[in-house]
Amino acid sequence: MEFGLPKEIRDRERRVALTPSGVLSLTRANHAVYIERDAGAEAGFSDEAYRQSGGIIVHSAAEAYGRADVVVKVARPMREEAAQFRPGQTILSYFYLPVASQQMVNGLREKEITAIAFEMIRRDDGYQPVLHATSEVAGRLAPVIAGDLLTNDKGGRGVLLSGIPGVAPASVVILGAGILGMNAARAFLGLRSEVVILDRELEQLQMVDQLLEGRVTTMLSNAFNIRRATGFADVLIGAIQIPGARSPIVVTEEMVKQMRPGTVVIDFSINSGGCVATSRPTTLVDPTYTVHEVIHHCVPNITATVARTASYGLNNAALPYLRAIGALGVEAAIQEDSSLLRGVNSYQGKIANSDIAAALGCEQEVDLSGGVA
Repeated sequence: MEFGLPKEIRDRERRVALTPSGVLSLTRANHAVYIERDAGAEAGFSDEAYRQSGGIIVHSAAEAYGRADVVVKVARPMREEAAQFRPGQTILSYFYLPVASQQMVNGLREKEITAIAFEMIRRDDGYQPVLHATSEVAGRLAPVIAGDLLTNDKGGRGVLLSGIPGVAPASVVILGAGILGMNAARAFLGLRSEVVILDRELEQLQMVDQLLEGRVTTMLSNAFNIRRATGFADVLIGAIQIPGARSPIVVTEEMVKQMRPGTVVIDFSINSGGCVATSRPTTLVDPTYTVHEVIHHCVPNITATVARTASYGLNNAALPYLRAIGALGVEAAIQEDSSLLRGVNSYQGKIANSDIAAALGCEQEVDLSGGVA
């Protein structure tokens, strides 16, 4: 099979979906991998390293797309990239289709693209292996971002995350006790912050309490508790995501208004629309803005700031699925692996997931649960 690895074109998107070791794994299985020149350069992977792994360096995105049966990338394709799609192609990336433009959806239809969303690949037990890798990185970045934004120079409250003897540490409120929320909690605890984590699932909170040995305060997520927690937070972390759906708005603008000046909101849910009413996507060039004297940081591709680590994590998690696709073909791999099937957003241009269809306000156009025709 022929795989394509184009260079990411979003502003400051430094990650790459396959490392040289991932390419080597595919080429040793007799697959061809076409890599756009400098695709991995900003993550520290040279073209020569890819060549030594058996990859074929091509000089344009058009060639990386044009020669590939399966394209592997990080971010949802942009308009310029959609123009490069080859009819009938399979593309794997973090699609987040519920918040994509109608133009993107139309592009998948017109070119009869099979779109497999990394964030929706999900095992029977609910584990999302590819999203897990990115969520771990994002969660562990949270204190780095928060500590910087809390400084007076950045307009923050002037609070040290750890505090000092005799002075209380920062209060960190985390909405969502999934992988990102758990990793953020662990990282903030490492800095001796006071951590409160909210989730709507009591069982999830019980697991958090056990894994973190009672060092965090857990609260059931409801409007009353969220209003209460936002009122005392120095840092508010949004870590809510529902596979195939837009993140629910759980923090209203009224709640933001009652937060203290200089408080920091980091909405990691922004990839799927955000969970704070005042959140809107920002970029790594201009990552923050202020609403009601509260600092908002809402960068969808924040893990691109640690591109090498993030690229290794994505490569490691996605590679087993790419190897299966290479060995069996796309259709057979989807039929064989239910976790991969759950990641299929569109199949040959038709919406193939009921949750995605509901989020887009359209009908599911093909049902793959009975097998691929």
